Amino acid sequence: MNVRKVKKILISQPKPNSEKSPYYEIAEKFDVDMHFYPLIKVERVSLKEFRQQRINILDFTAVILTARTAVDKFFSLCEEMKIAIPETMKYFCVSEAVALYLQKYIVYRKRKIFFSQTGKIDGLNNAFTKHGKEKFLFPVPEEHNDEVTNFLDQKKMSYTKSVMYRTVSNEFDKDKAFDYDMIVFFSPLGIQSLIKNFPDFKQEDTAIGCFGSSTAKAVAEAGFRLDCEAPQPDYPSMTAALEAFLKENHK
Repeated sequence: MNVRKVKKILISQPKPNSEKSPYYEIAEKFDVDMHFYPLIKVERVSLKEFRQQRINILDFTAVILTARTAVDKFFSLCEEMKIAIPETMKYFCVSEAVALYLQKYIVYRKRKIFFSQTGKIDGLNNAFTKHGKEKFLFPVPEEHNDEVTNFLDQKKMSYTKSVMYRTVSNEFDKDKAFDYDMIVFFSPLGIQSLIKNFPDFKQEDTAIGCFGSSTAKAVAEAGFRLDCEAPQPDYPSMTAALEAFLKENHK
């Protein structure tokens, strides 16, 4: 089936902070209406759920943080439980960006903070070796891979994993028309959210775009047709792929 002329696009991500976003340039260039609405959101586990894990945060001397979301949810739990984190707590971060994000919650220069230069957990190898006697708490999302725990196991570190947050479907306002000519997805969970929000959704001549091979796989598994995919050799970004698609669509 041919795709209809695209005039209204749903980008399933938060609205860009900058007016200079390539999405706005594309919208102007092709005279399309670009809407931003995340199909998924991250929520923290409840206090009850956390307590069921039987974890006492103050039993630990160090925290491993792999994302800014983990930082937010860790400190959110501490705040709700009225736990004062001691200044002696050490923080092992998977990147400098995550480490710097800690400034939102603690006085950075007064704390022992280590970060990986590579963005991978093995970049903390020396820091883990030097502080091998610490008791590590590792906040994770409900769905996570074993890359970090495999590394910690290899180094025989003493750590405890704690599920502190999960990704869930974002509810749509049922009073608003879901009348997009194109939907762009960025994760398999976004596809699941669409199906959950609109169980009667039929693609027909609606265009579907996506970023990432796992998202493309989810599109196919849902029985949808994929019309615009990134990254590709010629289109490394979603915006590059989208621009090429619209150029063809608007002929």
